[in-house]
Amino acid sequence: MGLTMAEKIRRAHLVRAGEDDGPDLLYVDLHLMHEMTSPQAFDGLRAAGRRVRRPDLTLATEDHNVPTTTPHLPIADPVSRAQLETLRRNCAEFGVRLYPLGSAEQGIVHVIGPQLGLSQPGMTILCGDSHTSTHGAFGALAFGIGTSEVELVLATQTLPVHPFRTMAVTVTGRLGDGVSAKDLALAVIATMGTGGGQGHVLEYRGSAITALSMEARMTLCNMSIEASARAGMIAPDEVTFDYLRGRKYAPRDWERAVEGWEALRTDEDAVFDKEVVLDAAAVSPFVTWGTNPGQGVPLDAAVPDPSAFADEAERTAASNALRYMGLEPGTPMRAVPIDTVFVGSCTNGRIEDLRAAAEVLRGRRVADSVEMLVVPGSARVKEQAEDEGLDDVFTRAGAQWRSAGCSMCIGVNPDRVAPGRRSASTSNRNFEGRQGPAARTHLVSPAVAAATAVLGHLAGPADLS
Repeated sequence: MGLTMAEKIRRAHLVRAGEDDGPDLLYVDLHLMHEMTSPQAFDGLRAAGRRVRRPDLTLATEDHNVPTTTPHLPIADPVSRAQLETLRRNCAEFGVRLYPLGSAEQGIVHVIGPQLGLSQPGMTILCGDSHTSTHGAFGALAFGIGTSEVELVLATQTLPVHPFRTMAVTVTGRLGDGVSAKDLALAVIATMGTGGGQGHVLEYRGSAITALSMEARMTLCNMSIEASARAGMIAPDEVTFDYLRGRKYAPRDWERAVEGWEALRTDEDAVFDKEVVLDAAAVSPFVTWGTNPGQGVPLDAAVPDPSAFADEAERTAASNALRYMGLEPGTPMRAVPIDTVFVGSCTNGRIEDLRAAAEVLRGRRVADSVEMLVVPGSARVKEQAEDEGLDDVFTRAGAQWRSAGCSMCIGVNPDRVAPGRRSASTSNRNFEGRQGPAARTHLVSPAVAAATAVLGHLAGPADLS
């Protein structure tokens, strides 16, 4: 029997096989870090008298706590300042590469890894952040780990990994005009449910997947964790190779690298533990109505009635979500007013995302009732966007153009949604309080976010014509 791509990578990185269904010990090719999950790990190393095993395979950046308005000034928030200063001290003491505020390479950890060419096919990539699955778009086995695991990887460059199951997510046909990878991701999660991928590594396949750009693939794999998947992956192909070619850390022996990457593809006779099939033509712009990414519907639909759910747990969850979100069943999604629009995050903060939002906003104005933030995913993305004049499009439309960081995706920095306010966000999570205490979040694509900002209610670009 053949092997899936995930199984091939696991075998290639096996240091020691597990016994009696115990975990395998896998070698780690790339360990990414940021300020939120690293302090305790470094403290553990210090207390045990250990060093970082492979600092050359470790990279840190500042992203979650950074201010996006005045990154050149001292950080006002004492908690954020302490976390960033701690990361800087730890990286200096243990010899870890760090891209701090002000660095040309600073940005969200899952944006800078790919743009530097560090994220490559066939690698094992770990980070103390759940959306590490982003890097699986390159054909890597990439997933998030906890603080104690961060310490273990720092000390040994290995990690015990329990056996995982595999799932093929096959998307046939092609996405329609105006339908993005974010819409596809939300549709997949709505189809599978937030627990549908539990214990599985997802491999996205099919004609609709191979037609996606590299950045769109990253968006799709980024959201895999929202279906409780262990990781998400896409087989490397010419799109992957074209993206990586010439980047700072791309392999020097290019032809040999590509030859190895092409061999990673899942064997024709490999068997997945499970398969989900979707028709891309049936996917339309999606928006969430509840408090988890699986509670979503097409933009053309209405807020569902909890009584329509067959499962009692789903009925209860829907009722609780609507209570928190302040929504009534049957309300058309387009009738939901929005106060705040956020374009950014590790899901949709790349140059293609900013271009999509700018195209909708060009020649238009953000509604007076709406505050709109546009936050590039990295300093390099910001620089490129400004070279292309996208910042001018955003500011002329009345949006705020910010510096790189996680920003309003997560309420641990100054960019927060005010209590009771309603946000249309291109980020990845709409949990209660995710964007700030009592904030209400609707997950959308960059194009839907921009159209929503113009009209002041949930809308798509087609509503502007």
